Amino acid sequence: MALSPSRVFATLLPTAADVYGEENESVFNRVAKQTSLYPQSNIRVVQVTGCAKLSCPPDQATVTISVKNSKENVNDVTNSVTRRLEYILQTVRQHDVKVDNITVAKHLQREEELFHMQAEVQVVFLDFEKMQHVRSVLIEKLDKSVCVGDPHYTHSAESLNLLRRRVCLVAVDNARLKASEACGILGQALGRPLLVREEESREWTSSQDEVTGTALTLHQRAEATLVSASSRVFVTFELRPKDRNRKI
Repeated sequence: MALSPSRVFATLLPTAADVYGEENESVFNRVAKQTSLYPQSNIRVVQVTGCAKLSCPPDQATVTISVKNSKENVNDVTNSVTRRLEYILQTVRQHDVKVDNITVAKHLQREEELFHMQAEVQVVFLDFEKMQHVRSVLIEKLDKSVCVGDPHYTHSAESLNLLRRRVCLVAVDNARLKASEACGILGQALGRPLLVREEESREWTSSQDEVTGTALTLHQRAEATLVSASSRVFVTFELRPKDRNRKI
C-alpha cells in the first residue's frame, strides 16, 4: 500500500519547508540547520521518532440469502418465492436489523415452458450473535430452494477512521515517552512539543486462514479477519534545564 504523505499537526517553529528543506536529510543535519537559523533564540530541542501498530477485528458481516424456484405458471412461481422472501425478511427484522441494512433484488425470466424466479436478500449485521441465530433459523425452517450464504466480514468506515486516529496518537505518546526517558538520562526536563509530523502511515488486511491454510469456524473467521495499521511520527520537543524545586 502506498504511504500517505507527511502531515504537520502543530508547530510553533517556522514552517517545515524552511526548517527541514529536504525530507531525506538526516536528523543531525536538521538539528544543525535549525540551530544555524536561530542562533539568538537559544532554543534547545530533542527530536525523536515514535512508532505504533494496532489491529482491529471486523465490526460488520454481510450475509446473502437467495431464493429460487421454477414453475409452469407465473403466478405459482411468484407466490412460491414471495412466501419464502417474506419469511426471510420477517425473521431478519425480528432480530433488530435496520431497514437500511437490508437490500432485496428480484429477477423473473421465462425459458421455454417454465418461469424462473430468483430473489436475493443482502443483510448487514452489526451483532454477530444475532447473525448466527438468523442463519440457523433460516437453514432449519426453509427448504432447499433457499440458500443461506456464509458471512462476509468487513470493517465500517467509522471503525477504520478510529483505528487510524488511535494508532497515530499511540505513536505520538511513544515518542513522548522516548523523549522523556532521554531527558532523564541527560538530566534535563522535557518541554512543550514544537512540531509533530506523521512521516509514515500504513494499512493492511490479514486473514489467519490464508496464513495457516486451515479452514476456520465462522467465529474464528471473524476474529482472524483483521485490519492492521501502523504509524511513524517525528516529534520535536523543547529541552529545558530541570528545575529541582518543581515537579515534572
